[in-house]
Amino acid sequence: MNQNTLSMRLERVAAHIPAGARLADIGSDHGYLPVALLLRGAISAAVAGEVAQTPFQAAHRSVRENQLEHCASVRLASGLAAIEAGDEISAVSICGMGGETIRDILEAGKARLGGHERLVLQPNGGEQPLRQWLADNGYRIVCEEVLRENRFDYEIIVAERGQPERYSPEQLYFGPRLLEARSPAFLFKWQRMLRQKQQALANFERAREAVAPEKVQDFTRQIAWISAVLG
Repeated sequence: MNQNTLSMRLERVAAHIPAGARLADIGSDHGYLPVALLLRGAISAAVAGEVAQTPFQAAHRSVRENQLEHCASVRLASGLAAIEAGDEISAVSICGMGGETIRDILEAGKARLGGHERLVLQPNGGEQPLRQWLADNGYRIVCEEVLRENRFDYEIIVAERGQPERYSPEQLYFGPRLLEARSPAFLFKWQRMLRQKQQALANFERAREAVAPEKVQDFTRQIAWISAVLG
């Protein structure tokens, strides 16, 4: 993967960034996503935020080598602190972190959000608490997708400020838009997850030391939900 060729995961994230957007890519790593979108003319400006020195330097190098200094800023900052008022950001992408980490970034930096930005989020697990934060903070999930790459299932959650929705526990678990669409990738993921959950429950029953009843109940409930969705 480089600034010209994105991974499938980042290509799908890129597909949800509005044309002409002013993008803040938080945890930008090498700056692959904003640099690729700028080179394609898909966005008008970008901020690449990084909290670690090594990827910060790598993103700087990507911007410099592609002569994008006039429309891209690379900033060493924690989370949304990379965004400044004059940036006029219209889209924020946060990819490749746990859902709880993305939630914490949004919570810590929500004063930096004007409310008009589209959020394009790609959590590595922890989707439930992230969806709950969005619902609690006036965001509506407008689109979701699931894809499989390198033997991992990834989910993308796209949210915008608007008429908030109340999500059931099952909607928070599976994703409200994913539940509606039930794509082949979604069904494949949950067929695999069902086997894993059933195996884990069987292991609990064979364990030498008793597993907490709450944990057994949680897995039993998840298995029931997945079985119902798969029909």
